[in-house]
Amino acid sequence: MSANKDTPTPAIILLLALLNGSSSFLVRSDPSGTNHTATLPLRPRGHNYDMLELNSYDYYDDASDPPGQRPFIPTQKPSPQPCAYDLCRELQTPCYQLAVSSGCLCPGETGPHEVPEAPRIRRLTTNESTVVAQWCAPESVVTRYYVTVGNGLRTFAFGPGNRTGAIGEVNPGEEVCVVAVNDRGSSHRHIRSCIVYNPRGNDSLALKASLIGGTLGLLVLLSLGLLLWRHRAQRKADARITHATEETL
Repeated sequence: MSANKDTPTPAIILLLALLNGSSSFLVRSDPSGTNHTATLPLRPRGHNYDMLELNSYDYYDDASDPPGQRPFIPTQKPSPQPCAYDLCRELQTPCYQLAVSSGCLCPGETGPHEVPEAPRIRRLTTNESTVVAQWCAPESVVTRYYVTVGNGLRTFAFGPGNRTGAIGEVNPGEEVCVVAVNDRGSSHRHIRSCIVYNPRGNDSLALKASLIGGTLGLLVLLSLGLLLWRHRAQRKADARITHATEETL
């Protein structure tokens, strides 16, 4: 009787087999079709594995990265470049329009509510019988330019885009100045905005006059030296004649 109690009955063996098959069926019927145990990170073997730092990015591929886990890399925009704007060039596009269209940087300018800085005059040239002034704009808002001749005796007006202007006949030695103007006022007088008209023709005439004067002075000195030499020679000759006459007597 004891032996029959230790031996499992066929009914118990059949029940265990059914339970084992149902558990295997439940594992294989996962609707995702993914073996979850395969995606779990494996701990390294050894007793020091708790000291290792595990990075969670090592266990995700590009398709399964969770949102917000990727590092953010900001894009670097190129730094703005200075605008191709020349303060001395004639009738060019205003710098603020270049900045709006291309994103470039304009040189620092004083605003329209400030008196403009003094422009810089470059040179005076002669075109037949007319003198032409050339200047560079200041770093200011300018609505017009005035070119004055001879301490303001004659004044010529030009637009904000002009950098040259004909000012008629100018006498040698007269001063020519450029003034920048806006709604706030006029630029102050500055040494860089004025120049004295000294044509090259006058330089050559002065050189010729100095050469002629030097030549004439040299001729005068030579003539005086020749007269002095003749005077001394005559005195010596007269002395010899007098001495010879006294010996004869």
